[in-house]
Amino acid sequence: MDLFSNLKSFFKTGGTVIDNSVFRLHYKATTSILVAFSILVTARQYIGDPIDCISSKDVPENMLDTFCWVHSTFSLPDSWEKKVGDEVPYPGVDNSSKGQKRIYHAYYQWVCFVLFLQAILFYVPRYFWKSAENGRIKNLILGLNTPCLTEEIKNSNKKLLVDYLAANLNNHTIYFMNYVFAEILNFVNVVGQIYLIDRFLGGEFSAYGVKVLQFTGWDGSLRYDPMIRVFPRVTKCNFHKFGSGGSVELIDTMCILPINIINEKIYIFLWFWFIILANVSSLVLFYRIVLIFWPRCRFLVTSSRARLVKHDHLHTILSRCRLGDWFVLDMLSKNLDSLNFKDVVSDLAKRLDSKSDYP
Repeated sequence: MDLFSNLKSFFKTGGTVIDNSVFRLHYKATTSILVAFSILVTARQYIGDPIDCISSKDVPENMLDTFCWVHSTFSLPDSWEKKVGDEVPYPGVDNSSKGQKRIYHAYYQWVCFVLFLQAILFYVPRYFWKSAENGRIKNLILGLNTPCLTEEIKNSNKKLLVDYLAANLNNHTIYFMNYVFAEILNFVNVVGQIYLIDRFLGGEFSAYGVKVLQFTGWDGSLRYDPMIRVFPRVTKCNFHKFGSGGSVELIDTMCILPINIINEKIYIFLWFWFIILANVSSLVLFYRIVLIFWPRCRFLVTSSRARLVKHDHLHTILSRCRLGDWFVLDMLSKNLDSLNFKDVVSDLAKRLDSKSDYP
């Protein structure tokens, strides 16, 4: 827990709500998960050395480990399904010959960096929206998120808020569109990251979770672990050196990759997490489309959140404002004290009713 203690700041709830729960899953939960995984795969005190190769007497162990880590190891796909113990010592590990097909594994050198890059990408939509929002909702709250205000201050702040909403009616369209664009970025990002990981793992990630689920349902004596194709625990490495006679000698060695025990669990989790997140994000976009094209839905959403508000007052406001104005009002309903929000809606409705120049 000490290793991840610095990540707790990601989960602190801010004083102002400017997004929704699904949005927070992207920049809070997913970013924290990816940073935690990036830290985990570099923590040698938990997994030991990331690679251990069988050393010959002529090659120092540390040198062989470093060489095979830097230059990557490989597996032989023709030996994936050979019988372990009779034909091969481990799936994909066999006597290699010139011209034989090999699959090289170099991704494990980059896992921590790729995970950290993914964490940054998940925070980009949040950064964009926070920059575009520029503290508007925070400035509009005016202390009305708490009921503990003197009557004089409360009335003064409510009047300031109503004055702003009335004066800026129909001027929040760009504000709303920036938020919608940030939600689209969230969806595009998570789908793009599935594709990114699939390319990073050589095309094995797209169906990775499905194969793992199928594997768990196989008979124990027959099932073949599909994870070792992507994250082999034992691989081969070729090391060349000069012999005593000056000729080049080939040392064909086996390497154990303890790091892949962690990697395979990380990417199993990420497969399911990203699939769920992509589907939830697509539902949010569908919900946003419904809000745009069905005005009645906006009334239902805000009235369900602010139950103390009179429906007549809310109808009056929504009939005179555009989508961006509703969005600001809905954000205020998430932040203001329920009684204060009720008073703001009531005062704004009366203000709009009293002005004949509003349609």
